[in-house]
Amino acid sequence: MAAAPELSGGREAVPVALGAAGAAGAAGAAGAAPPAFQYSPDNVAGADGNIDPTEITFPGCSCRSSSCVVQVCSCLAHGENYSSLCLRPTGTEQGYSRPVFECNTLCQCQDSCQNRVVQRGLQFRLEVFQTEKKGWGLRTLEFIPQGRFVCEYAGEVLGFQEARRRIQAQTPKDSNYIIAVREHLHSGEIMETFVDPTYIGNVGRFLNHSCEPNLFMVPVRVDSMVPKLALFAATDISAGEELSFDYSGRFHNLPISNREQNSLKEDSRLRKPCYCGSPTCASFLPWDSSLFSSLDTCSGSSL
Repeated sequence: MAAAPELSGGREAVPVALGAAGAAGAAGAAGAAPPAFQYSPDNVAGADGNIDPTEITFPGCSCRSSSCVVQVCSCLAHGENYSSLCLRPTGTEQGYSRPVFECNTLCQCQDSCQNRVVQRGLQFRLEVFQTEKKGWGLRTLEFIPQGRFVCEYAGEVLGFQEARRRIQAQTPKDSNYIIAVREHLHSGEIMETFVDPTYIGNVGRFLNHSCEPNLFMVPVRVDSMVPKLALFAATDISAGEELSFDYSGRFHNLPISNREQNSLKEDSRLRKPCYCGSPTCASFLPWDSSLFSSLDTCSGSSL
């Protein structure tokens, strides 16, 4: 039997399988393939050139041990990030994630350091496949324990203006891959990161939304303040299970305010239906109206 096609072109540490079209009740003609795109396992600078995610701006730690430890390593100033490759729980009830800084290119510790996880890339065998209603999706071919890093959501890192221009240029039939991540700092400032894997991206672009996801996203910084949008297992995930995350960033449908509820009602005519099938499905995919200058003239959906 011929081996399944490999999607990454050998750019990942673990091959990414491309499942046969029509398998598992999927729609689509046999031999179909995802729309063409350039595979990149890491973030790249967007067409606007405003942000270079490959720039190294963080100083490295001076640890000369095989693995860094808290209270000694400058990269672990916010506490230990991982335990046996699993992301450590934050220990907070608010659901906010604490900053995650991995050791970087300039660090003197070894590549085997326990504070180097996301930067190592894929560690599990994944497969891109066609779903019944959601187009292309991503599933795991092996068991993934809770807390383990699964994949990054990588693509072009854009500035706000370019992200908004691209979204406003879309038609209702176009798929939107742009994700907007906003981090709220103690100072009250908000850091925004826009990633678009439409033309250049990795396997993360095939992840579908779910109102009860099995992955959650954490911004992880390695060489600079431009984060890697890392997806971790929220629970144990069985082989063959589809992988998903909540595009809105709300894990397991946290309550929303009345103001947000009213906004969702106003925007519902422009939003796309959700087919996640969970008992608490919100019926529509998450929507970010801040990337639209006028809701009367623009359409599409934002992560």
